[in-house]
Amino acid sequence: MTITPQLIKELREQTGAGFGDVKSALTEANGNMEEATKILRKKGLAAAGKKAGRVTAEGAVVAHVEGHTGVLVEVNCETDFVGRNEVFQRFAAEVARAVAQSRANSVDEFLAEKWPGSDETVSQKVAEQIASIKENISVRRFARYDAPQNGVINSYIHGGGKIGVMVEVTGTCREHAGEIAKDVAMHIAAAEPRFLRREDVTEKDLQTEREIARDAALKSGKPENIVEKMVSGKMEKFYGEACLLEQPYIKDDKSTVSQYLAKRGKESNCEFVISRFTRYKLGEGIEKRSEDFAAEVASYMK
Repeated sequence: MTITPQLIKELREQTGAGFGDVKSALTEANGNMEEATKILRKKGLAAAGKKAGRVTAEGAVVAHVEGHTGVLVEVNCETDFVGRNEVFQRFAAEVARAVAQSRANSVDEFLAEKWPGSDETVSQKVAEQIASIKENISVRRFARYDAPQNGVINSYIHGGGKIGVMVEVTGTCREHAGEIAKDVAMHIAAAEPRFLRREDVTEKDLQTEREIARDAALKSGKPENIVEKMVSGKMEKFYGEACLLEQPYIKDDKSTVSQYLAKRGKESNCEFVISRFTRYKLGEGIEKRSEDFAAEVASYMK
């Protein structure tokens, strides 16, 4: 029997097991959902099935930087109560270290890999934590950088894991690159840039911003030549807000981030370039359930 993506999706939703484990169980069971579930249960991968599907919008964003490799990962749980728990925080840090050793390009690939130093898969380790903590846990997303020889990676975690940033800086000398990457990471956490430079802005975003700016300008009743100047002005303002290199630097708002890099480069007779960054805000895009603290504690005690 053909193992379709729909079969895999259904069994994942029922059991909470990882993509690779589900696919393997379905293949072994020749597509029989009931038999595949039994196989997963025997391996201890479906023990947390009842908790799968619960909303996981809390948790922590964690960073791990070692040598030329850096990782930023978001690990989610159901409640802030558990997200601040030492056991959960330790597990999230272990996940970040595991991602650093992994070659996976997606969460599904990562979950199907072996946990470092173990015969168990990452998915099995997650299932063990679910059974132990008694809340649904998920590895939502990760970014992994492998910096070049002239590159330095640094990170900044804000609010105990509510916001996490990872930055890669390349330069002609490494002496101050780590400090600069840290400063820029803190700036990104606060300023929320969407793009590195204006050339990175997508055509869709440009069209949307131009349309909004033109509509606002036309409502002013000004002549067409003035409208075009107004649109250009609003687009420049958009670049200054959305593009990292053009944002006012948080520690000196009279300078842009690009000017800050140039200043630091001149001081140390080096050239520094921000090559990439990743910013995660915990739970962004996930619809959170609404519960008061008493209900949160009560659910944790069940």
